[in-house]
Amino acid sequence: MASDVPTTITLMSAQTDANPLGLESDSPSYYRRIDDDTYMPTLHAQGAWNPAEQHMAPVSGLIAHCMETFNGRDDMQLSRITYEILGMIPAAPSLVKCHTLRPGRTIELDEAVMTVEGRPVVRARGWRLSKQDTSDVAGGLPEPMPAPDSIEAWNGSSLWAGGYIASLEFRRDPGSVPGDGRMWLRSTKSLIEDTDVSDMATYLGLVDTANGVATRAHPNEWMFPNLDLTIHLFRSPQAGWVGFDTNVVFGDSGVGLTSSVLHDIRGPVGRAEQILTVRESPWRG
Repeated sequence: MASDVPTTITLMSAQTDANPLGLESDSPSYYRRIDDDTYMPTLHAQGAWNPAEQHMAPVSGLIAHCMETFNGRDDMQLSRITYEILGMIPAAPSLVKCHTLRPGRTIELDEAVMTVEGRPVVRARGWRLSKQDTSDVAGGLPEPMPAPDSIEAWNGSSLWAGGYIASLEFRRDPGSVPGDGRMWLRSTKSLIEDTDVSDMATYLGLVDTANGVATRAHPNEWMFPNLDLTIHLFRSPQAGWVGFDTNVVFGDSGVGLTSSVLHDIRGPVGRAEQILTVRESPWRG
């Protein structure tokens, strides 16, 4: 993100057709519902590493929406959700099925599985915790970020390819450096066409972007996709701007970690962690 990092990418656009599957490009949303459990991604859900895959960010929001509508409880809040990415997520009709693993009055665990072309591609588990007034002991919040309108716009498509990145508006803290940066972003698209979606699902549909906001290496030179996404929330977020205060570590044996403090316009809301597989890009040089 700093000036010594190149600002163009050929990872996808110069190597392949930018829309080889002919995904719908004029939808106002990331997904169009096919039936009660199946959703068709549009071009806006397209990934950054491969033009024929879905980006994990809108996938995360879709799964969160399905979890909420499967078992919505106003007396509980989604407090931790972990997404295990089981392989490439093809940009094709996506089936999401949910069930409860551990029912309870004050603590509950639900699971959702996304299946594409007959293969499970993402498995998510979410803990719901009961709501009660704890304002008398609340504290320990991270420092707030500068407001989005106080920092400059940034063109995410100058670094990353794909329809998902093109759907976003970015604000980047000018003090950001490779591996350590702060970024605000929001989407110009709704999650599911003609469908009411909660603030929670809308917010979670942007969090996976964390792995691209403070890149330690240029994605033309190195690949570092995440294999999971774990989000811990100490309060329910507000939809709109999503803020990331992000640190990226690459180890010396091919493994990395992206860690982010998450914010909404009202302040910090939680944390996200993503484990990375780090390897040289086949197009390097």
